[in-house]
Amino acid sequence: MKKALIWKLLERFGVQGVQFVLQIVLARILDSEHYGVLSLMIVFTTLADVFVQKGFSTALVQNKDVTDEDYSSVFWISILIACVLYVLLFFAAPVIAAFYNMPDIVVPFRVLSLMLIPGALNSVQLAKISREMDFKKVFFSNIGGIAVSGVAGIVVAYLGGGLWALVVQTLLNTVVACIVMRFTVRLKIRLVCNLERVKVLFGYGWKLLLSSLLDTVYQDLRSLVIAKKYDSGTLGYYNRGKQFPQFIINAVNGAVQSVLLPAMSAEQDDKTKVKAMMRNSITLSSYIIFPMMAGLAGVAAPLVSLLLTDKWLPCVPYIQIYCFTFAFYPVHTCNLQAINAMGRSDVFLKLEIIKKVMGVATLVVAVFCFDSPIAIALTGMVTGLISCFINAAPNKKLVGYSYFEQIKDILPYLLLSGVMCVIVLLIGNINIAPIFIIIIQIITGIAVYLALSAIFKLAPLKMLLQIIKKRSIKNNQ
Repeated sequence: MKKALIWKLLERFGVQGVQFVLQIVLARILDSEHYGVLSLMIVFTTLADVFVQKGFSTALVQNKDVTDEDYSSVFWISILIACVLYVLLFFAAPVIAAFYNMPDIVVPFRVLSLMLIPGALNSVQLAKISREMDFKKVFFSNIGGIAVSGVAGIVVAYLGGGLWALVVQTLLNTVVACIVMRFTVRLKIRLVCNLERVKVLFGYGWKLLLSSLLDTVYQDLRSLVIAKKYDSGTLGYYNRGKQFPQFIINAVNGAVQSVLLPAMSAEQDDKTKVKAMMRNSITLSSYIIFPMMAGLAGVAAPLVSLLLTDKWLPCVPYIQIYCFTFAFYPVHTCNLQAINAMGRSDVFLKLEIIKKVMGVATLVVAVFCFDSPIAIALTGMVTGLISCFINAAPNKKLVGYSYFEQIKDILPYLLLSGVMCVIVLLIGNINIAPIFIIIIQIITGIAVYLALSAIFKLAPLKMLLQIIKKRSIKNNQ
């Protein structure tokens, strides 16, 4: 599990790191309107991709006995679903363009939607890798995909391609990653489709599919509202602000999620072991994520000014809001993956419905009572905090890990991160060049957090030091 987590973290941070650099280069060339239009198109392709990527693939990971015939069956069903959805999006493109008053997006949207088809193969490849916990292969495929697509996107942007630079970069990323994985993953796709096995897998996966669909609609609902109520520029600032903390959380949370489900599924008959895995994951991820998000919120203004230029400063409030929102995502993930691993996808679905009803209600209030994109972003922060308690509630019965225990486990890291964030924000008022402000803020923030960790003798610090020491000894040997 440790080896798998290390490779997954390398893959996530490697991909997100390269993606981060590429997006900085592209953002300095392109305008917020280009990113706003891409964000709108991504909303619809992501919704369609849920049907391709979720449900069956998760069922393949969770199911105890999976054969090559199962992989083949799921692949052909996924390809069929992807083709049907592409046809629907192809003919829906003019309607979407007319509704949002963006007539120029029809052709780019039809091209971007092609990513659904290679995504069908990719979902089966990732399911096999997850079962085997061989995330080294994901590392190389995704690094290859982001590198090739990034270079292509920058070239198109410099040639004046505008929106097409982002379309090319996004589409090529999926295609290249899929091609690389085709040569590294031992997956024998045969001309066979066992519908009986598909029904069995769908019996478990449909609840997760519906849960993922609800979550995706809910997460993208704010973007749809902003695009309709305001303009593509505002949507560009909103999504750019959201993407900064999302780079970090996707790296860590994606790694935790990919490793936890197969690991806990293998021990689903032993509640004590599942609880121990949960507790270690929540404690360690909170210790790392909370200060990273607090630090990012503190350096947001000078960081944006330095990396993206002052034209992107309107995205700073969104960065700070989503830093708080995303900070709790590893806690959500650990609780939800434990529920999945115990085979209770029905509970998972019920939780998603409750949270989404609550989220839509707060969004309606924000839209009609405050009429501000900032207020729309704040609804995610409020509902995210409440969702921590909702997600944790079933695990008191399922694995014996109550939310009171979870609060006790994460509270020290939350408080220390809050103190660090205040200090970093105060340093930001110094009137010097942004690069020097950022350096001082980062050094001070790390020093304060580590010093407080040592003073209060926090367990994760000792754990990380032991891991570093053991690895150092091993390397020297």
